[in-house]
Amino acid sequence: MRDAFDAIPVGESAPALAPADPPQTAGTRRQEIATGVRLSFAAGLGMFPIGIAFGMLVVQTGLPWWVAPGLSIFLFSGSVELLLVGLMAVGTPLATIALTAVLVNFRHVFYAFSFPLRVVRHPLARLYSVYALIDEAYAVSAARPGTWTGARLVAMQLAFQSYWVGGGLVGVAIGSFLPDRIEGLEFALCALFITLTLDACRSRRQVPSLLLAGLALSLALLLVPGSALFVGMIGFVSLLAVRYLLTARRTDRRRPAAQDTTRDSSCVTQGVDHA
Repeated sequence: MRDAFDAIPVGESAPALAPADPPQTAGTRRQEIATGVRLSFAAGLGMFPIGIAFGMLVVQTGLPWWVAPGLSIFLFSGSVELLLVGLMAVGTPLATIALTAVLVNFRHVFYAFSFPLRVVRHPLARLYSVYALIDEAYAVSAARPGTWTGARLVAMQLAFQSYWVGGGLVGVAIGSFLPDRIEGLEFALCALFITLTLDACRSRRQVPSLLLAGLALSLALLLVPGSALFVGMIGFVSLLAVRYLLTARRTDRRRPAAQDTTRDSSCVTQGVDHA
């Protein structure tokens, strides 16, 4: 061990060693899975009733019942699924549906920067974890940084999908037995977005994004009221990209000044030491 440290040249720091994950036995793996499921309960209580509304909405719009579990299994994106039901019911072109889904889920690209995907070792499990990266999974993982293992993370995501698929099936069953149509289920999508907006604006750093969203929607309503939602989302994504570039440029300008201040402080310290 001493020879290894002696081999490091003077003036250079030793390479940082990445902490290895502790080996998991069958008992600890079961405990991690149980912990992941337990951590999903709070957000899952909110996902299940929205899933019921989604299943009932599928039946009431005249779509086949299997659309609800099909979308929930192969797409698994609550906001997009609720939006797609309305688009499919009115015969929206496939290209418009695909572009709308990309714009609505574009926020997941930024989720991936801080999501603890590195703890998932198995390639198939990692592929599923990327696929099941939803708002609830990101929120729960961000609230407990540095505590995740692969089994705990994947178990939480599987539990979330189970809540959503189960809620959709319950909604389909309820909707098929109801004699009359229930008005207002379409508002489930708006309610979901309102909840996400309020949750995202808990800190002042996100208030500019809220203002940009309001600006994009207002301009879309004035210019193209017939396609306000679609054009508004495109405008919002464009404004977010501009904000990101301006913030990155501002950060790059501040960084050299901070480095110069640090350098001057070190020079003063060295001068005092030599004195």
